[in-house]
Amino acid sequence: MEKQLHLNLLSARPPAAGGMQSNKMRMGPGRKKDFSPLGWSRYFQTIEDVEVETAAGKDVFRLYCSGSHGPVLLLLHGGGHSALSWAVFSAVICGRVNCRVVAMDLRGHGDTKVQNSEDLSAETMASDISKVVEVLYGDAPPPILMIGHSMGGAIAVHTAAANHIPSLLGLCVIDVVEGTAMDALNSMQSFLRSRPKTFKSLESAIEWSVKSGQIRNMESARVSMGGQVKKREEPIRIVGESTTIEGGILEEEEEEEEQGEEQSNQKRMKEEQQESNSSSVFEWRVDLSRTEKFWTGWFKGLSALFLSCTSPKLLLLAGVDRLDKDLTIGQMQGKFQLQVLPQCGHAVHEDAPDKVADAIATFMVRHKFTDFKEGFLC
Repeated sequence: MEKQLHLNLLSARPPAAGGMQSNKMRMGPGRKKDFSPLGWSRYFQTIEDVEVETAAGKDVFRLYCSGSHGPVLLLLHGGGHSALSWAVFSAVICGRVNCRVVAMDLRGHGDTKVQNSEDLSAETMASDISKVVEVLYGDAPPPILMIGHSMGGAIAVHTAAANHIPSLLGLCVIDVVEGTAMDALNSMQSFLRSRPKTFKSLESAIEWSVKSGQIRNMESARVSMGGQVKKREEPIRIVGESTTIEGGILEEEEEEEEQGEEQSNQKRMKEEQQESNSSSVFEWRVDLSRTEKFWTGWFKGLSALFLSCTSPKLLLLAGVDRLDKDLTIGQMQGKFQLQVLPQCGHAVHEDAPDKVADAIATFMVRHKFTDFKEGFLC
């Protein structure tokens, strides 16, 4: 149980033990899964880098956008993920209802570049969202539905509670609940240590994410893992390699046979080291273990903040057992709409983008935020 609880904190889920995921990944004879990465342009229309002036200089936030009219869905990803985690969902929701999509790489994540990427406090990230919206739309922002997953869900709640979005239509939080998140904090570091530190290629990272159950949707994994890992910037140093062998001078008295044997051994050692180090080409973009000091600030008091938001609210969960006491009471009082999507991992919007899009589209139409697209049968 403890191992499952900490998954609500950020954005990962360990392998299922003999469960659905392991059966799902079993390959038939002669069949091979395609783990090659997919580009963002299949799912979004444009990318935009928004510059925000700060006292320390310019912060540049990466946005992925689609749509030209209708309310804006402002999408906030989970810890360690990026805006690309919303790729498949974005393509689906834009086919359901009239809307615009803006998926944002939060501070310290993805391709966003800020002066202080170490400050991931809820207050700072909520302020970032306010500033980005202001730069995008000025003093007259369009109606905005804020949707956040895990850490992004917590930040969405903080942003809404602080009234940073004057044109906020509603709030949708995906699979983050204060009670289970706070219970998970003690075991989160051990979970992070259990993940691979490096991958030999982006394809290997994608394969791991699917087979481990972190992302249960192959298509989503192929587009979103590129936002979670990056190629190592510094060159990999070959341990034990000596530059004096290639550029040095061998003593004349050394016999030719001995020289050839030593060069052969050196070449073999080099090849073995290269093969060994080739598994370390890609690494995580975000060292989540270093964000620990912000975890309590993200999640403590979250249920009360969520319930205090006056806009219409939707809570999407992977399991009803995630509800804490405050939310259980609030749900019984009709303070928000709850929908449970079973057989999903923590990354609900990646595992079941169609179901999440259906739930959010129905929520939006019910509250008259927008209309279904002509020809779409709900």
